Amino acid sequence: MSLRHAVLGLLSEGPASGYDLLKLFDVSLANVWPATQSQLYTELGKLAEAGLVDVTAQGPRGRKEYTITEAGLAELRHWITDVEPTRVVRSDMLLRVFFLAQVSPEQARSYLRRQAELAAKQLEHLASIRAFVESGEDNLSAYGRLALEYGRRLAESQGEWAEWAEGRIG
Repeated sequence: MSLRHAVLGLLSEGPASGYDLLKLFDVSLANVWPATQSQLYTELGKLAEAGLVDVTAQGPRGRKEYTITEAGLAELRHWITDVEPTRVVRSDMLLRVFFLAQVSPEQARSYLRRQAELAAKQLEHLASIRAFVESGEDNLSAYGRLALEYGRRLAESQGEWAEWAEGRIG
């Protein structure tokens, strides 16, 4: 259900087309809740069908602009304040760490080195969107800064952990 609420949250800041929403996902929510084009357009259809968004304008090549309805805003507010977040503790990456004894020490170190590299790439990506997120004075920018900082700290911690773990492999 979180994609539904991510879309409602973005539309709560103003009308947008599916294309606009996809671009907003790329520069704001990708590190929190990524979405593909097909997932996003499917969800927009479901939201419209449920009366949580309206199509308020149509343009060339089937472009539609969506606006959140009062019911959609009520659903978003309910989800924010009354629905406890699921705290999934699954990690495909860490599951593999548990079984690194099944590969050679060099393969294990290589795996952990790759995790540190991926964390560094995530830090680079977050740094590349920082200026955009911080440039706005709207709600998405203000609270986006908080989410961006969480992502930065998480990636930094993951990179440090991977380097530490690599040093522990004999």
